[in-house]
Amino acid sequence: MSKARRHVEAVLIDWRLGHLVEPAALITSELATNTVLHAHGISEYFELTLRRRRSVLVLEVADACTWARPELRKPDPEALGGRGLWLVDTLADAWGVRERSVAGKTVWVQLATRGGGDA
Repeated sequence: MSKARRHVEAVLIDWRLGHLVEPAALITSELATNTVLHAHGISEYFELTLRRRRSVLVLEVADACTWARPELRKPDPEALGGRGLWLVDTLADAWGVRERSVAGKTVWVQLATRGGGDA
């Protein structure tokens, strides 16, 4: 997870999108953690994709799990966990889940690039 987070940080700095480093790295950590906890690890299949479109950063985390689909729930204030997707929902401009053409799913997130070095 830390490798994925560091990769996102390095790419965004290179793309002059430093203002998105914190939310994108946090989202990456949450989605990678969900893959490890709910899709039983990243050894079978894990893919992190970053794309920069006109005014949007698209971050995607894909895995091979077919049985654990992310669900947004209101976090229980007493629970120790269960806030990951709530956090993603709070930080992202848009997000969702789509099935892969082969087994698994991709969770995608969009962050507006406005305010940074976007050309």
